[in-house]
Amino acid sequence: MIPRVWFVIITILIIFSSPLAGGAATPSNVVVMGKSLDDLITLDPAEAFEFSGTEIIGNLYDRLFLANPKNPAQPIGGLVESWSISKDGLQYEFLLKTGPKFHDGSRVLSDDVVFSLKRAIVLNKTPSFIVSQLGLSIENMDVRLQTLDPRKFVLILGKAYSPSLVLNILSSTVTSVVNREAVLEKATQGDWGYKWLRSHSAGSGPFRVNRWNVGEYVILDKNDQHPKATGIPNRIIIRDIREPATQRLMLSRKDIDIARNLLPDQIEALSNEPGIVTRSAPQARIFYIGLNQAIPALAVPGVQQAIRYGIDYTGIVENLLPGQAEVHQNFLPSGFLGSLTESPFAFDLPRARNLLVEAGYGDGLSISVDVRSDPLALQIAQALQTSFSKIGITMELRPGDGKQILTRYRARRHEMYIGYWGADYLDPHSNAAAFVYNWDNSNKSANKTLAWRNGWETRGLNERVDSALLIGDPFVRAEAYGKLQRIVRSDSPFIFIFQEKALVAMQDYIENFKLGLTSDQVRYENIKK
Repeated sequence: MIPRVWFVIITILIIFSSPLAGGAATPSNVVVMGKSLDDLITLDPAEAFEFSGTEIIGNLYDRLFLANPKNPAQPIGGLVESWSISKDGLQYEFLLKTGPKFHDGSRVLSDDVVFSLKRAIVLNKTPSFIVSQLGLSIENMDVRLQTLDPRKFVLILGKAYSPSLVLNILSSTVTSVVNREAVLEKATQGDWGYKWLRSHSAGSGPFRVNRWNVGEYVILDKNDQHPKATGIPNRIIIRDIREPATQRLMLSRKDIDIARNLLPDQIEALSNEPGIVTRSAPQARIFYIGLNQAIPALAVPGVQQAIRYGIDYTGIVENLLPGQAEVHQNFLPSGFLGSLTESPFAFDLPRARNLLVEAGYGDGLSISVDVRSDPLALQIAQALQTSFSKIGITMELRPGDGKQILTRYRARRHEMYIGYWGADYLDPHSNAAAFVYNWDNSNKSANKTLAWRNGWETRGLNERVDSALLIGDPFVRAEAYGKLQRIVRSDSPFIFIFQEKALVAMQDYIENFKLGLTSDQVRYENIKK
């Protein structure tokens, strides 16, 4: 056991030393991970909607249900011990487990659950639409969300939605349960603790926030109140290392235990290095292009089709992403109910060029493109830039870190956006709502989905999405989502390119580090060192 004073000294050295200085092994019960945190904006579960934020939050907070990758239609109880559904399908009654405790030692009660759901609705941040899909709003939440006793609460829906949808929504990051008393103590000017919770935690998960230094690191300490506390690492240090080459060097020198953002060729090289193990895992992440419909040329169907046929899908996957991706041209990831595996678009430059001419852009077209500045995303964007130039489309790349790019994208200040999208929960409605829903295309819309970000008025398709929510038969429901995918992949401002696999390299003494389909399923508490 390392004496406390040396534990502190070693940890400080790890955090503040130069990324290139090292060679000393990390402390025995501290796991040091290298990961790009350029998209980390907030640690508040009511606001986080990025990969890094949702991953970390998944280790800070518990939720009512846990996603079930083996059978997405049947989520597993998390904080919930049991539940019942009324005959009309509108009322759900939940009974909480007695064991879970917050970081301060207080029990997780139904008041905390109801408060957390209401908080997400009132703050109305980006992921709030996930909760509002259940028919909850500021106007009706006090009626539809009620505490019955310390362990019981009731949720009343607006419609008899598919039960698997309801339970999967209650497994999403935005429904994480926060400590009501602790959050209200930190509230200022009626902000429901928003300013404080952006960089702190008040959950019952296996870890709690020690410190977040933007652009440097996030430190998570073990939650001593957690049922698995005896087997959890004392500390997780996530170092914000954005260059894959630096991550590789630090892993080789044992400055970090796990590297998360390595490129395929680096993974291949490390697989032959003694003391290093590499793994890959399927991800529910889709790489896509979004075209802002406020740009007249990008709203022309012929231009959209030209772009689809101007992409060397196979070349990108085989040359830039070997082992890390597969061609995927549908908005539902493989493994989801109703997902399609067919990919009808192929690289065809003459056809793409003719489509552009027929659309009235024979003299060419110039487009600015927002893309994250990480090496892999830039390589993909540059490959697209090369192939598009051959059909008359000039791409001006505007790289930036995740925060910058997402801020512009969410404000609809882009022309073309290139990036990833990950499902918020393991139900097909998660991605259908994101890519197809847009009831209000105004700037004041409450549901700022991907369709909204790209200004796509999805006339007639909103009703199809709503209808699919009410289908009980899984086979019929799968058919409904299949039809939606065929429409969206051929006639929308979205072009889907591939589905990702996550690559990770780690020291061979690291065990049980598992990656989930979605970022909030990446678990730290099972890591053994």
